[in-house]
Order: sequence, then C-alpha cells, then structure tokens
Amino acid sequence: MQNNDSAVARLGEARKKILDQFSRVIVGQSHVIEELLICLFSRGHCMLEGVPGLAKTLMISTLARTLNLSFSRIQFTPDLMPADITGTDVIEENITSGARDFRFLEGPLFSHVILADEINRTPPKTQAALLEAMQERQVTVGRIRHQLADPFFVLATQNPIEQEGTYPLPEAQQDRFMFKVFVKYPSAQEEFEIARRTTSTLVEQVTAVLSAAEILDLQRLVREVPAADHVIRYAIALVRQTRANEDGAPDFVRELIHWGAGPRAVQFLLLGAKSRALLHGRTHVSTDDIQALAKPVLRHRLVVNFAAESEGITTDDLVDRLIAITPTRDEELTSDARFAKMFAN
Repeated sequence: MQNNDSAVARLGEARKKILDQFSRVIVGQSHVIEELLICLFSRGHCMLEGVPGLAKTLMISTLARTLNLSFSRIQFTPDLMPADITGTDVIEENITSGARDFRFLEGPLFSHVILADEINRTPPKTQAALLEAMQERQVTVGRIRHQLADPFFVLATQNPIEQEGTYPLPEAQQDRFMFKVFVKYPSAQEEFEIARRTTSTLVEQVTAVLSAAEILDLQRLVREVPAADHVIRYAIALVRQTRANEDGAPDFVRELIHWGAGPRAVQFLLLGAKSRALLHGRTHVSTDDIQALAKPVLRHRLVVNFAAESEGITTDDLVDRLIAITPTRDEELTSDARFAKMFAN
C-alpha cells in the first residue's frame, strides 16, 4: 500500500468530519453510523432493522447530505411495481416533425444513496428489480441496460413488528447485503437530548464534507489495505464453522443451524475489516476487526432451525459462541485438529 500515512490521514479526517456533522442531527447510534461508513467505503449495501421512530430515515438522508450525494427514498408497498423504481419508456412526440419515439424516464434508483423503506412489504418481482441494481449496478428496461450512479449505496429498512402481509426477503437477496445492522432504542440520556432538540425551533444545518469522486477514491483505497494470511484464515475459519455439514463444525452448529454462510461472507468480512482498520488509523487488518464485524456480516446469513428458535437462541448468540472457540493466533488455529480437517477440504 503506497503513501500509508497520507492514506490513513485522508480517511481518518473524513471520518472525523462526517461524525461531527452527524452529531448535529443524530443523537447517539454511534455504532450504527460507524457500520454505515464501513459499508459505504467497502462498496457494499446495508440492511437496517429497528422499530418505527428511531430516525432511520433521518440518519440515511443525513449521510447523503454529509457526503454531498443525491438521495432517493422509496416507500415499498404491496402495489409497488418494478417500473416504479427502475423507470420506464414513454412515447414522446417531436412537436416540429411530428415523429414519435421512446424516451427513458429514470426512476428513483438513479441516485447515489437509496433508502428502500420497509423492503419486505413489496412483492418479490419488485425486490428482484432492486437485486439487479444492487449486484450489477444497472437496471434493465426492455432490452436496454441503464448504468446507475457511482457510488451507489442501498440502505434497506425492515420493521421487525407487524409482519402480517409482508414478503420476507429470500436468503439469496439477503446475502447481497454486506451488513444487517440493528437500530436499538436510545438510552435515557440520549432520549432526553432527542426530546430537547426536536421540540424546539433549533434546526441544525449539515455541511457536505466529501464529494462523489473522493468517495470513489477512498473505496479504491480500502482494497489496497493488506490482510495477512492468518487474518484471512481466521475469517474463513469463522465462516466455515457455520456450515453444519462441514468437517470440523462444532456440535452446537450441527444441532442449531440449518444453513450456514457462503463465500460472500468471507469477502465482506475482509473488506469490512480493511475499511474499519483505515477508519481507526491503521494500515493493516487484525483479527479484532474481523471479530467486530462478525455479527453484522453473519447474522442474516445463518438460518437457525426449530430447535434454536424454540430455545430463543439467536444468530448473534451463535456468532458469539463461534468467536469464543476460534483461536486468534495463527499457530493455534493451524495446529488445532478440528480446523485442520476444515482447511484440508
């Protein structure tokens, strides 16, 4: 990695400015904001889950304003069709010549930051249209492909209550999201500050601190961060242990997990760890970075069985147990008979 000091300084300065702007509008939720930034600079997409009224929409719109990016909010409803988000061809008549031709009208997906609000309330057909945009960064209308803006960042929200009449995201689409982040209730002190700010005439203004070109440069910079072989092995060990049919998988995984995480989880763990390292002023990745991001990367990629559900065991609980039994030192990891079976395949 070239110009290490200047690279770290650039991203560290950007992080400080962004957090300063956020603090003018958002009270608390520091872990959510950090995970959003990690996801953005890793060129991923993020799913937010939390009850109504926790400022998820305000948080995302503030992020777009802070980064000087265009922003679209799409309210997903049961009657929303793919053309409503991708855009559509319309017939346009030339007043002078009288000739008619098709013209493409861009939909709300043609922005840098997309808030897909309550994504689980729209039918699979519309969810699939969003999936193409997330993965390919393009939309297809008829036979024509239209490239989307770059950077392109999708943040989808899910409401964990009132699940009747919803369309749960299939595992394949959930896997396209780099992180699943839980937005929790504020503390008593934070709620006091929220009440004080939002019931007065005070309106804080947010200043843009980065441009789209600078964000693209920082996204490229993240991929230049080196990851040692033992860090890569540690990430692989965590992910492969989630697969019940894997040699060396722990007994509790075989008993409680129906379906484990795929290779994309390893990729996102490493990319997120690289971004986190830079944001924290380091030019190398450690196993601490992998551990810090294990829950947001893995929680929506593990499918627990009925035994786990009946005992109230969550995917976060299982990730904690996996971290506890996975050695962080390379010599311990490679000499362990259970992991030797895993790496032999």
